[in-house]
Amino acid sequence: MPYGLPDPIETGHFPALAGRTVLQIIPRLDAGGAERTTIDIAAALHEAGARALVACEGGRLVSELQACGGVWIPFPAATKNPFRMLANVRRLARLFLRERVDIVHARSRAPAWVALGATRLARTPFITTYHGAYTGTSRIKISYNSVMARADHVIANSDFTRRRIGSAHPFAQGRITVIPRGTDFRLFSPAAVDPARVRRLRQDWGVEPEQRIVLLAARLTGWKGQGVLVDAAALMKQRGFADVKFVLAGDPQGRTSFVQELQARIAKAGLQDTVKLVGHCDDMPAAFLAASAVAVASTEPEAFGRSAVEAQAMGAPLVVTDLGAVPETVLAPPDVEPEDRTGWRIAPDSAQALADALAEALSLGATERDALAARARAHVEQNFSLGQMCRRTLELYESVILAPK
Repeated sequence: MPYGLPDPIETGHFPALAGRTVLQIIPRLDAGGAERTTIDIAAALHEAGARALVACEGGRLVSELQACGGVWIPFPAATKNPFRMLANVRRLARLFLRERVDIVHARSRAPAWVALGATRLARTPFITTYHGAYTGTSRIKISYNSVMARADHVIANSDFTRRRIGSAHPFAQGRITVIPRGTDFRLFSPAAVDPARVRRLRQDWGVEPEQRIVLLAARLTGWKGQGVLVDAAALMKQRGFADVKFVLAGDPQGRTSFVQELQARIAKAGLQDTVKLVGHCDDMPAAFLAASAVAVASTEPEAFGRSAVEAQAMGAPLVVTDLGAVPETVLAPPDVEPEDRTGWRIAPDSAQALADALAEALSLGATERDALAARARAHVEQNFSLGQMCRRTLELYESVILAPK
């Protein structure tokens, strides 16, 4: 479904950007947080009167980019072949000069290496966004990851990411700006979702009207915690939660062996009628509204917690693992009193802890749930709006434009 433009009141006015050209580079414009942010910033740039170019190989979001005023520049940005990357450096530098690019913003490692070389040749200001946790302990992997910290300005999408950059790449200290990922709360709003959308999803998922849903929405890969949720589902079934269906919504992205392992795990626990693998979901506002509880059960650190923010915006009781940046998005004890929580934080990779927290969330009375939803909505609106993210990013762009040469 199409996403909206950032709130023009929050985005503000940026006269220094009018008529300027900002080029973002990313491998492809398919589903994902970095891809979605690319579209959002392109829309904000267009609204500010700037030219918003995106260099990539294509993808399902190209039409949306064009609809919001961005310009797609076909470019082999996904290649990791060192010889092709080297050839792409001069090709990209020529593109910068031809299009009179004022700022280059890279959002992924392989194209960032190409952009780093090209910006040095063309003497163009260079910005990166550190979208991932970028794991790796070998010297080669650390060096490969370091490109995201080698820009003139580095955007970290959370405090966790900022600390990670500072620890792994101390040379970047003083050039890091924290700008959390923003969510469009006009779309992620219960009032904006027609009940028919929720009914259609439930029917597509094979969930009866009287059955409750626990939702885990993430691509199907081991560290996203789908296996932990399957084990928690078995524990909850033993405790009498017979009316609950556990929905795993996500694209396997070619991970056939993991899907088979997950299906075997479900079958071994006798949960074929309880746990549902439903594939990619195109209507996440309706999905979160359909859920009686949402789990973000990652077993490795996330650089941000987009699903956690969106679930809170939709008023869904939320359980997250206390790992990486996701806890930054959720208020929970001991940081706040239990009555002020917006969700539950639990130890990672613990089916028992997940089952206990989900059981508590599902046992809330109507008044308690409504109060939780109101707190959660207010919390994310204040801290993680799309308008705030776009405004702060455009402020950074403008500071680069206005900086003494």
